[in-house]
This record gives sequence, structure tokens and C-alpha cells, in this order.
Amino acid sequence: MAVSLVTGGAGFIGAHVTNELVSMGHQVVVLDDLSGGFEENVNPKAVFIKGSITDHQLLSDLFNKYKFDYVYHLAAYAAEGLSHFIKRFNYTNNLIGSVNLINESVKHKVKCFVFTSSIAVYGKGQLPMREDMLPQPEDPYGISKLAVEMDLHCTHEMFGLNYVIFRPHNVYGEYQNLGDKYRNVVGIFMNQLMQGLPLTIFGDGSQTRAFSYIGDVAPHIANCVNVPEAFNQIYNVGADQEFTVNELANTVCDVMGMSGQVRHLDARNEVMHAYADHSKVQKAFNIKTSYTLKDGLAKMANWAKTAGSRKSGKFEGIEITEKLPPVWMED
Repeated sequence: MAVSLVTGGAGFIGAHVTNELVSMGHQVVVLDDLSGGFEENVNPKAVFIKGSITDHQLLSDLFNKYKFDYVYHLAAYAAEGLSHFIKRFNYTNNLIGSVNLINESVKHKVKCFVFTSSIAVYGKGQLPMREDMLPQPEDPYGISKLAVEMDLHCTHEMFGLNYVIFRPHNVYGEYQNLGDKYRNVVGIFMNQLMQGLPLTIFGDGSQTRAFSYIGDVAPHIANCVNVPEAFNQIYNVGADQEFTVNELANTVCDVMGMSGQVRHLDARNEVMHAYADHSKVQKAFNIKTSYTLKDGLAKMANWAKTAGSRKSGKFEGIEITEKLPPVWMED
């Protein structure tokens, strides 16, 4: 039986990857500090360890105890816009924590290190985003993800550690943290609707994204260790069709069966248009179909109504307040 470590397995994508691995027959150990996830998301057949990837001694102990075959590294604080204002936190968790895992994976001869990066590594003006493009990240979050990608490449060259890198984008679905107001616009919209609040949109809402349902992402991440040609490759993964944020807001209201007002905020510094080419992953993983936006949102809406709204808390570790959007300071 394969033994797999899933970091961030109490969080959104990590919980789904854990479920997939359990169904594949893996023994799964979930490591999560619960800063953005919830223990209730963890598959009951997995071993849950509360802890941080920044704790290198804890990681050493876990690798010694469980002799992991595979590492699925999904732990990250993925708030691109906020990352400008939490640089130290961003690099400590998203870069240094990743390096701690890579070190242990080398020392313990892990068969494959699976890393969820992000299309944030591309930056702006490269459409559709392709894996052969030169990354030019626009924010500290994207910089940290690219740095880990580069470290995995040189670690493979130096020590032979195999890896698979996925660059998902704008993923939504069940288990998303509805109370996080800094990231995951679908969850933010659904949470605002359930609380009777207006849907907040930065700028005029014409920015476009290819919103990706978790069912089109997590299975491929979990299964990649069974696809030899995927080793030491980078893959964009997610939906093909892009929509404006305004269109998203309308569709969310539709599937939730609620009418909502829109509150337009001052535009923030962000990439206006982001969508990726998926021909590489579709060929390697024989992907034929995907969820439509409305079908994926409907599945999430059913879960969200059952889960209920969550109070949105403030991020307590803001390091720079200059140019911080005022809405992010609200209680």
C-alpha cells in the first residue's frame, strides 16, 4: 500500500485530493495547521496531524515515522492580492515551508513530490497561458510558487527527486472556506448572498477568469503518480472557458436561487485577464470532458446551503497597510 503525505489536507483542494487518494487505496497522512482549513473536511480514513510545514522538526519526525512514498504539497495561503501586504508571512509559509518538505523528501527517497503551483506564476499579458512561456509573476504569491517550481527542478537535477507540478487556477467547489474574504471569489459571493450582503466586485467586473470546478482538478492531481510521463513535468489544469466576474456574479445568484445587489469597489492591482491552455494536461491524462460553469456552481451551491454562511474575519498579520483596500480592513 502506498503511503502518501497530503499537506493542507484539511483545506479545500487538499481535502478533495485526500478523498481521491483514499479511494485509490493509499494510506494518507494529512498535515494541516487549520489556519484556512477545517478538521471536519479530513477524510475519516486518513491520519490527521495538526501542525505546520514551517516546523522542520515535526516534518523530520513524520517522515521518519511513516516512510512516505509520495508527497502531495497543497498547503499554502493562496491570496494573490493580499500577498503584497503580507510578504514575510507569504514567503515563510509558501516558500520556506515548501523547502522544508523538499529537504525531507530528498533525505527519505520519496518517489514523487506533487506540487500545486498556480497560474499566478505567468503574470499578465500572456494569453492563453502555456507551460512553455517565460513566467513573469506580478505578486509575491506567484513569486513564491515560481521559486518552489525552480527549486524542484534543480533538486531533481541534483538529487533525482521526481516531481509533478500543477498550475491550477480559480478553483471552486465543496469545502472552500466561505469565511475567507481575501480569496476565492465564488465562496465570497455565496457567503455574501447567504448573509444578505451585496456582492463586492473590485473595479467594473470586466476582468475575466476561467473558473474551474474542483472535480476537474483534484482527480488528476491525485492520479498523476500513476502517469509516468507526467514525472518532472508542469501542467496547467482547470477550465477552458473564461467568464467576466460580472457574469460569475449573475450565475452564482442563479444557482443559489437568490437575488443579490452588486457593490463595485475601487479597482485593485491585479491581472485583468487570466486563462490557460490545457492541451498538455488533456493529452497526458486523456481528459475529454469537464464541468460547465453552471453545473459546477450548482454542485457547490447545494453544499454551501447545507454548510451555511461563515463570518468573515480579518487577517491579523497585515505587514504593510499602505494601499491596502479599505474593504479588507472592515470587520
